[in-house]
Parts: sequence; C-alpha cells; structure tokens
Amino acid sequence: MTVLPPPRAVLFDWDSTLVDNWAAIARALERTFLAMGRHPWTEGEVRANAKQSLRDTFPDLFGDRWEEAQRLFYSTFEDVHLDTLTVLPGAEDLLTTLGQRGVPMGVVSNKTGRYLRAEAAHLGWTPWFHRIVGAQDAAHDKPAPDAIHMALEGSGVAAGPEVWFVGDSAVDLACAHAAGCTAILLHPSDPHPENLRPYPPALHLAGCTALLERLDD
Repeated sequence: MTVLPPPRAVLFDWDSTLVDNWAAIARALERTFLAMGRHPWTEGEVRANAKQSLRDTFPDLFGDRWEEAQRLFYSTFEDVHLDTLTVLPGAEDLLTTLGQRGVPMGVVSNKTGRYLRAEAAHLGWTPWFHRIVGAQDAAHDKPAPDAIHMALEGSGVAAGPEVWFVGDSAVDLACAHAAGCTAILLHPSDPHPENLRPYPPALHLAGCTALLERLDD
C-alpha cells in the first residue's frame, strides 16, 4: 500500500471530483457550438475535452470569434448550473471529516471563479474552504501552479508534499506536480482514460468514499 504524508492541507478540483455538473456544461457548449456553426460534442466528448479553462481552449476552438463564443457559453451556463448541480457520493462526508480534524481545505478549478463560488455557496460548503480559486482568478489556470499557491495564501501551509491535491484528470495531476504537491487521483476507471505517465498520481482511488476510508487507515 502506498504510504502518503499526512495532509497539512487538502486542495480539491471541483467537477467530477466533488460534484457533477456536466449537464450544464454540455448544454452550454451545445448552444455555443451550434451558434458558431459547429457540430456539437457528445457528452463523452465534453467530459474528455472540457478539462482546461475557456480562456485556454476557446481561442483554438473558435479563432477570432472566441470571445463571442465565450459570452454565449456563459449566458446559457449561468441560467442552469445551480439547478443541475449534483454532489458526488461521499463528498460531503469527506469534507465534513477533514473540517472536523482541522485540516485546511481549498478548491482549485478551471471553472470560472464566480460560478464556482456560487455553486459552493448553493451547497452550503463555502465555510469549509480557506479559499476557492477558479479560472481567471490567478495569473494562469491549471495545469500551471499559480492557482494552488493562491489557494494556500494565508493558510500557514506552503505548497509541498504535505499538501494533497485531489482531482480527476491529467490536468489536475500536472498541476499538483508543478507545485510539488502530492497528487491524488479520484476516478472510477482503472486504467484511467487519459495518459497519466508524464504526471503519475501518488494514489488512485475510485472516489470520495474511498479517500475517506483511506484517511482512517
């Protein structure tokens, strides 16, 4: 069994790590693609391709019209994202346990910061997190390490092996490695559908419930 350093802080990705809100993302992307004269992605393609922030992906997808596409996406997403938000199994118990143990927590996501914070507030989770950092809050989005350092500011804990970064994708693992944190992958598929060899996780578990059980080992 992999032995990990006890966490002095835990940072989480958001979508597909603690919550599922792909329905809102898929609906907003479908409208955007159609308006731009593009064939929309399937739900599987959305989940596979929508890992990085819009400011890092839309210029490649839509060229000079990327800012128009971004406005279309956000206008749809904002209307539905709180209604489609679903908590993943074990997530609330995991956050509650870490909070009761006094472990500082934060969120580092490539979802736009104001929507991310609105979703956390909607769930009543904001008090658990020292800081919630989304896309465009830091100078660079994941996989750059800037957002990790921002999330830890003022916590008394610096990025390093005693900070666990928990996410579901290769982008999360690359971000954790860039900041020198311990990368933990939560994903039900093993092997993972992405290539993880450049930035391997220290631990791969199926989801939040498995990570909570591991805390007590």
